[in-house]
Amino acid sequence: MPSLLGIDNGLTVTKAVIFDPDGTQLSVARRRVPQSMPHARWVERDMSGLWQATADAIKEAIALSGRPAEDIKAVAATAHGDGLYLLDHDRQPLGPGILSLDSRAGDIVERWSAGTVFTDALATTGQTPHVSAPSALLAWLKQNDPDRYGRIGHVLACKDWLRFCLTGTIGTDRTEASTSFTDFRTQAYAPEALRIFGLEDLFNALPPVAHSADIAGQVTADAAERTGLRKGTPVACGLHDVAASALGMGGHEDGVLAIVAGTYSINEVVSSQPRVDRRWFCRNAIDAGRWNNMSISPASTANYDWFLDTFCRAEQDRTDGGSLHELLAGEIDAALKKPSTILFHPYLFGSPYGDLASGSFVGLHGWHNRGDMLKAVLEGIAFNHRTHVEALRDGFAVSEIRLTGGGSRNPAFVQMFADVLNAPVTVTSTDETAALGAALCAGAAVGLFKTPQEGARQVGMTERTYQTVPASSAVFNERFSLYCRIAEQLKWHWPDIERLARPGVNA
Repeated sequence: MPSLLGIDNGLTVTKAVIFDPDGTQLSVARRRVPQSMPHARWVERDMSGLWQATADAIKEAIALSGRPAEDIKAVAATAHGDGLYLLDHDRQPLGPGILSLDSRAGDIVERWSAGTVFTDALATTGQTPHVSAPSALLAWLKQNDPDRYGRIGHVLACKDWLRFCLTGTIGTDRTEASTSFTDFRTQAYAPEALRIFGLEDLFNALPPVAHSADIAGQVTADAAERTGLRKGTPVACGLHDVAASALGMGGHEDGVLAIVAGTYSINEVVSSQPRVDRRWFCRNAIDAGRWNNMSISPASTANYDWFLDTFCRAEQDRTDGGSLHELLAGEIDAALKKPSTILFHPYLFGSPYGDLASGSFVGLHGWHNRGDMLKAVLEGIAFNHRTHVEALRDGFAVSEIRLTGGGSRNPAFVQMFADVLNAPVTVTSTDETAALGAALCAGAAVGLFKTPQEGARQVGMTERTYQTVPASSAVFNERFSLYCRIAEQLKWHWPDIERLARPGVNA
C-alpha cells in the first residue's frame, strides 16, 4: 500500500512521520538535536549531527510503520524557517547551522531600523528584517567573520540542507526563497534586495527555486543506507514550516487565519493579492500569485515550557512517563474559576516589540499560587497571539480561525483562545500538521494529489470547533486592554532594564 514520508525538523527535535494518502498517521519517530550556545545570543547546531539524527528517525519510523520502505512513494521535508545553513564551494558544511532563535545580529538590525534599511526592505521584499533573518545573519558574518563569509558557496535553509543530504541536489522552494531576498511583486530573487543589506556579492550563492511539490531529486545510495529508504525514492522540494503547518490543518483556503501555538507565535493568512505592512511578513505562498502573510514573534508556548522547567521540576520527576500537563490540570482549572490580578507578558525569548523586550509578571501578590501564575502564562500567550491576529484582521477578510501546535491539545487552552480572540476556533485531529503538510507536497509530486492544497481537502481531518463564551470574552477584553497599555509603558524602560546586565553594572 502506498505511503508518504514527511520530515519535520524543529528547533529542538527532528521528526519523521509516515502517513497513508488519506492522512492517517502510521508512525512517528523523534530525535532530539542538541543546540549549542557558545556565546550570548548565539544558538547553533551541528549540521552533520542534524542529518544523522534525522536519518535515525526515518529508519525508526519505517520500522514502526510495519510496512516495507518500498511502500513509501515520496518524501518531503519541512523545517524551522529563517536561520542559516551554509555550504562552501565544495558543498561541505561551512560551520554550524544557525537557528531562528539566534539573535547575535541584534545590533545590526537595530542600526538598520534607525536608518533607511527597514523602509527600503519593506518596499522591496514586503517585510522588515529581524535578528534571525538570513539577511541579518549574513550581514553579521560579513562584519564579524569575513573569512567564513568569503567562503560561502551556497546559502540554504534547514529543510534544504536535509533535502541535499537525501538527494545531493541544491535548491529551495518558493516559500523559503522569500525569507529575505525576493521582490514581493515578482516573487523572484531581486538583486536590489541584496543591495539593501550590502550582500549583492552573494546573489549567485542563492539556491535555485522550484515549486514545493516539484521533484527535487531521488534518495541517493548513501542516504538509503543511512535511513532505510529505498534508493531512488522521489524527494519533493518541501516548504517552510509556517506554510507546512497551515497546509496540514487546511489553512491555505481563502478567509482562513491559521494559528500555530508552538515555540513561536505564528499567525498567517494566505491571500491572492500582496498587502504590505510592518506588522507582518508578506512572503510567497506555495503557488505563484499567492502570498503567505505571517505575523509572528518568538513568544508562544516556549514561555509555558520555561515555567514548567523552572517551577514544576519536582512534578516532572514524578510523572514516570505520564503527562505533566494532566498532573497540573487541577491547579489550572481552579485558577480559571476565580478572578486574578496577575498579567504576564510572554516576552522571555522575544516579542512583537523587538529584541529588547523582556517577560514580566504584573499584579502578583503573596496570596497567589503556582496555578494562578500558570493561568497568567497561558493567558499571556493567547494575548500575544491576539496582538498578531488583530493586525491580520486589519488587513484581510477572515471568516475562520484554525489552531494547531502543542497548545491545541489542551481543551481549556483552546477555549481560552476562542474567548480571547472573540471568535470560534477550530482544531483538527492531526497532531503532526507540519509533517503532514510536507507529506502532502510529496504526494502531489508523484500524482497522488492534484495539488498539495487538494490533498489537504481530501485527507480525513476530524475537526472540533470551540465557540466563544460572551461573558468570558468580556473579561478577557478588559484584561487584554490593560495588558496592552502596560506593555506600551514598559517598552520605554526595556532598554534600561537590559543595560542592568551589562558587565560592570552593579558589580
